[in-house]
Amino acid sequence: MSRAPRIYISAGEPSGDAHAAPVVAALLGRAPQATVEAFGGPRMAAAGARVLDRMEAFSVVGFVEALESIPRHYRLLRRTRDAFRAGRYDVAIFIDYPGYHLRAAAAAAAAGVPVLYYIAPQLWAWGAGRVRRLAAAVRHLAVILPFEEPFFRERGVPTTFVGHPLKDGPALPTRAEARRTLGLDPNRPVLGVFPGSRAQEVRRIWPVALGATRVLRASRPDLQIVVAATSVAQYPEAEDLRVIVDEPRLVYAAADAGLCKSGTTTLEAALADLPMVITYRLHPVSNFIAMRLLRVPWVGLVNLVAGELLCPELIQSAASPRALATALLPLLDPTDTATRRQREGLARVRNLLGPPGAADRVATLALELAS
Repeated sequence: MSRAPRIYISAGEPSGDAHAAPVVAALLGRAPQATVEAFGGPRMAAAGARVLDRMEAFSVVGFVEALESIPRHYRLLRRTRDAFRAGRYDVAIFIDYPGYHLRAAAAAAAAGVPVLYYIAPQLWAWGAGRVRRLAAAVRHLAVILPFEEPFFRERGVPTTFVGHPLKDGPALPTRAEARRTLGLDPNRPVLGVFPGSRAQEVRRIWPVALGATRVLRASRPDLQIVVAATSVAQYPEAEDLRVIVDEPRLVYAAADAGLCKSGTTTLEAALADLPMVITYRLHPVSNFIAMRLLRVPWVGLVNLVAGELLCPELIQSAASPRALATALLPLLDPTDTATRRQREGLARVRNLLGPPGAADRVATLALELAS
């Protein structure tokens, strides 16, 4: 291509914004004259993308919760489809967020714009029947979980495992450094609580997580409890806990064990070598639907990558404070069999997540499609 490439990149939620930002930086590093326009957030903007539509009003979780955002998404889709039809872009990159992005990818493909989909829709979890729709819209799929490449290739989608972007994160501080920074006693056990990044999910998980900390404190009065909080959520009755806002890396590094919401949090904990119990809670109607669609044996990504139930999962009604506390208690002892077994499995998971450099590999694929 003689002229500078024109690239559209789309991410509809905070995790997508975080994963898209280094891709934007890699694209502009390789093609400094490129135009990069986006649906996204502050990290993409800081990396150099011109953000046309901000994602903050669109990010929701759950079937019921998504209903109110439908009109906003359709208005966005109409604007984006018009831009594709006008020949404004040479390639479109869509990151995760399948409810909207599968439609937007189809619009790009119909307009003749090559589509690179980065961080695949979890069709292996919700049913392989929808792969045909993905295959019809996507020129290439860049996946971040090792089992995804054979899954999609076997179903006719050109796919490359690019490694997990979490492997590109900065090194964690040592446990001693993290505890010193957080003002924790280096000789007492530490539980990290990771109830999510969205206000909506924190609202559902926090009450049982808080209850679990109360039960644990009754058994272990010496226990220090640190909450990896987000500035967009509320944490009532946390006065006797250490609440650390927007600094989860310090909490991963300082903790002996973690109470982790399912999803990418579990892989972040694995990279920190943090034994964990996994939990999640949805709106009851959303959970009813999800349980009837789910096609995998576990919900924790760390367990799916490991190929076994490495870390206990207590989901929905099973996530009572006492049950969570009972599962967490042995993990606070580094010599316990459960702790040692998890750490052996977490080492395997770290290896399976591939080498660093995911964003660079995605940028290479995108520029090849744009040429």
